[in-house]
Amino acid sequence: EVQLVESGGGLVQAGGSLRLSCATSGFTFDDYDIGWFRQGPGKEQEGVSCINNSDGATYYADSVKGRFTISSDKAKSTVYLQISSLKPEDAASYYCAAGWRGNGNYCSAYKYDYYGMPYWGKGTLVTVSS
Repeated sequence: EVQLVESGGGLVQAGGSLRLSCATSGFTFDDYDIGWFRQGPGKEQEGVSCINNSDGATYYADSVKGRFTISSDKAKSTVYLQISSLKPEDAASYYCAAGWRGNGNYCSAYKYDYYGMPYWGKGTLVTVSS
């Protein structure tokens, strides 16, 4: 059974940092593209970042470039999202998503198809105080 479990959310001051984790199980980590998307209050979902665990390519939405860094620890089957210089508009529930590369190219340096990924976690909440 595929499982994605997010953690690391919380209340942070604007300008602060935190690291989100997505612990995965139930599939071969290297064969999957994994990423993060978010949904803020009253906002549409936004694909934030993803990583292609085969070639290491990463994607970042323009809204987070230079502030967010995605990484993966293959030994722990975990993907991280380091968030720095938090802004009030970063407040959202952050979700982890995964898709088997054999079913499609979900993540490249130019695009992130989180909506097509079949596996989503339950999310972790990031609140930003100004």
